[in-house]
Amino acid sequence: MTDVTEQTVTDGGGFLGRRRELATLRADIERAGLDTLAGRPAPRGRVLLVAGRPGSGRSALAERLAAELAGSGDYPDGVCHARLTDPGGVPVPTARTARELLARLGVPAPAGGDDAELSDLLREALADRRAVLLLDDVATADQLAELVPDNRDCLVLAVAGGPLTGVPDVRPCVLGGLERPLSVRLLARGGGPVRGTVDPGAADSLAELCADLPAALVLAAGWLTLHPEHTIADAVCGIAAGADHLPLHDSGPADPADLPLHRAFGLVYAALPTPAARMLRLLTLAPGGLVDAHVAAALAGCPTGLAETLLTDFAAFGLLRPLAEPPVAGVGPQYRVPGCLDPLLGALLRAQERPGDALLARARTLERTVRLLRACHATTEPSGSPARQWLSGLPRSLRFESPGAAGRWLTARLPALFAAARVAVSDGELDTLARRLIAALTRALIAHRGPDEAAPELYQLHELVLGVATRLGLTREKAAALLNLGDLDARTGRLPQALTRYRAALEEARAEGDAADPLAVGRTLESIGGTYAELSDWQRAADWYGRAVALAQARDDLAGEARLHGRIGAVLAYDGQLDESLRAWRAAASAHRRRGDVQAHARSLTEAARIQEYAGQYEESERTGKEALRLAAGTGDRRLQAALRLRLADAAERLGHAERAAVHRAVAQTLLNEPVPVLERPGPAVESSVSPEGHTYETQMKHGDD
Repeated sequence: MTDVTEQTVTDGGGFLGRRRELATLRADIERAGLDTLAGRPAPRGRVLLVAGRPGSGRSALAERLAAELAGSGDYPDGVCHARLTDPGGVPVPTARTARELLARLGVPAPAGGDDAELSDLLREALADRRAVLLLDDVATADQLAELVPDNRDCLVLAVAGGPLTGVPDVRPCVLGGLERPLSVRLLARGGGPVRGTVDPGAADSLAELCADLPAALVLAAGWLTLHPEHTIADAVCGIAAGADHLPLHDSGPADPADLPLHRAFGLVYAALPTPAARMLRLLTLAPGGLVDAHVAAALAGCPTGLAETLLTDFAAFGLLRPLAEPPVAGVGPQYRVPGCLDPLLGALLRAQERPGDALLARARTLERTVRLLRACHATTEPSGSPARQWLSGLPRSLRFESPGAAGRWLTARLPALFAAARVAVSDGELDTLARRLIAALTRALIAHRGPDEAAPELYQLHELVLGVATRLGLTREKAAALLNLGDLDARTGRLPQALTRYRAALEEARAEGDAADPLAVGRTLESIGGTYAELSDWQRAADWYGRAVALAQARDDLAGEARLHGRIGAVLAYDGQLDESLRAWRAAASAHRRRGDVQAHARSLTEAARIQEYAGQYEESERTGKEALRLAAGTGDRRLQAALRLRLADAAERLGHAERAAVHRAVAQTLLNEPVPVLERPGPAVESSVSPEGHTYETQMKHGDD
């Protein structure tokens, strides 16, 4: 993902220029490092550094070298590419870069992993690979050091503006301009060989005005393509003076070294039609600098078809860079705003667009993103559902042909979608649009990937919400985000972290005093209890469930009260407190009876009968089982009735009633319409015991007994 104007310079499909630099870098790979000279094996992968000003072709050179190395067979695991600086010059957090690289390696990253954890996982993933890590726009030496693998068979190819002090044993390859004959050949791509042959002096002058920088040369060639009726001398006149009136520097005097690029850009920009020029400067608002037809159309308020045409033209003129990603069926091309042009476009935007218009353009983009995400999610809904009916009413450009097409779009656009989410909360607010965007992205991820596979992405979204809620003191939103993060920690086995999140959520929920949301408090108490149960701390689990029961009773929440009594019964059974467990299951049964749920009432009595059997109370277990069977018979739940018949058969056998036991088993077999094996006597209460509905006690603790 490099700057468009730092693209690979080709001529007839071959690489043009930088041969000396390429040879130097290849030789540097084989050069003995300081550790080797000192008799010590190199502890880490070799790092090569390509340095140069924006527009010097630094990224293009690195891309070319990486492609040649991967194609040579020396690095069969290919190239992993990541950009370490966001538009605006903000360094990318190490955790995000590590996640991106792990995704390219096909290694799932854990939800909630921090910089150190993800960096270690990346090194582990690269430990037995031979790959090239192409790290573009490196901001600092520390940022680079976190990503260097502990494997001498891997190569790190870093791109930066200058030398990175602090990176040991690295000699930067510093780029300047191209050789003049190569600059003229590059200009000929836009001007054609005839114009260059007719006036070779003008071509030489134009290359000199561009300082032989690939970025400026590509832009000048784009202007010549745009104006086939003009001569190269016309371009010389235009580039010498035509851009001086543009507001390209709104942060003080420009660096003289940047003027060739600025003037070449101004030459092309001044020649654009007004609608195209406006769209181009609005593209700097694209989240993450990533642009497709939908983003461009929303920013400019124009049809998608027109946006597609203009983006293609911009790329041809050197104003945009098509992403070097493999094409995805049914997913249109995606572009990046060049890093070297981003400051210039930003200055033009601030000078020529009213702040309100810029905000409106960004809002339109986020709104369209929400609609696309809703459409992506709607493809997974059943035919005829309200969501599918809503989808059928959308314009064709916003619809997906199938769930597969929607899933491919979601995967291909995920970096841009996350950039949009970051933009939505970047102003420190959590307004309606930001909430809708994050909710739509969450639903789409769960629908297409499932909650477990989508957990790392969901974690990042909830962390975004948490950050905004913390800054603004939004207590309820902060509590909800902490709860969601705790749930993801618990789901992925990070139980201590989950407890920390849940306790923080409880503190936030209670901070509102009388205005506290009892549902949030109750859910948090129950989640803490469930986490202690997962940690096999049965007594603490029962205590926290008990606090949640008290809150449910105060709210007259019979369903919650019944569920929590069941969870208390389950954990106390694991702890061997059978009398207390039996009381809890009877309390659960009573609550279900009062709420009129006959089936749940029967199931709770079934669990009570099980506990009585564990305690050796066989007659009481049989009586309780018969009561449960009487209730189950009225529900039509054949499976529950069969399970109760088997339990009664066990109780009858222990009481010496073999004939009665045989009758129960025969009826159970008829109910299930298949052979039913004789169940062995359940083990002690601390072992997992399967309930009639097939859940273990672990499942009951997580999902309740109903």
